[in-house]
Amino acid sequence: MLTLTRQKPHVCEVCNKLFTKKCNLFNHMLLHTGEKPYVCEVCNKAFSQKGSLDRHMLIHTGETPYMCEVCYKSFRQKGHLNRHMLLHKGEKLHVCEVCNKSFSQKGTLNVHILIHTGEKPHVCEVCNKSFRQKGDLSMHMLIHSGKKPYMCEICKQSFRLKHDLNKHVLVHREQKPYMYQICNKSFSEKGNIKMQMLTDTGEKPHV
Repeated sequence: MLTLTRQKPHVCEVCNKLFTKKCNLFNHMLLHTGEKPYVCEVCNKAFSQKGSLDRHMLIHTGETPYMCEVCYKSFRQKGHLNRHMLLHKGEKLHVCEVCNKSFSQKGTLNVHILIHTGEKPHVCEVCNKSFRQKGDLSMHMLIHSGKKPYMCEICKQSFRLKHDLNKHVLVHREQKPYMYQICNKSFSEKGNIKMQMLTDTGEKPHV
């Protein structure tokens, strides 16, 4: 114990945890005092640790510095990348005690368990319909709000669900409503007519 104390001479008076550097002890003490001296300049959210603020700032900057070497998907935090890598490795460490089905992520197991318990913790405040997953509730709320966030770029028709938009786009792939009068060619998008005109005239738009 004496050797350990020499290696880590700075002791927390609250929980007796040892630290090699005084600055590490100072940061640790903020957990006990509840102080949050590190404040985000964008949204004013405060943190007790500078590292937590640094990770938070990635939300505002949009940076995702941790990249998967298999599929090149990138993440803000290394822990998220580590969980993602389990998908590629095929490891499923989290096992359901009821049916023995296994999952690569604990969060997925937790959602699966709700099937056995019958719980639906996410409740619509408008009609009291309940859902197992928060994402399902969010999609359901679009019915009440009337929002249709997914818009077709061709005809500007909008849809509540991306799946419905994808099915709708297939219709346009077969339709070619824009006619180029000179050569009687038809196109699915209006911009393609202009490209055809440049081809016919021999113009080069980007010189």
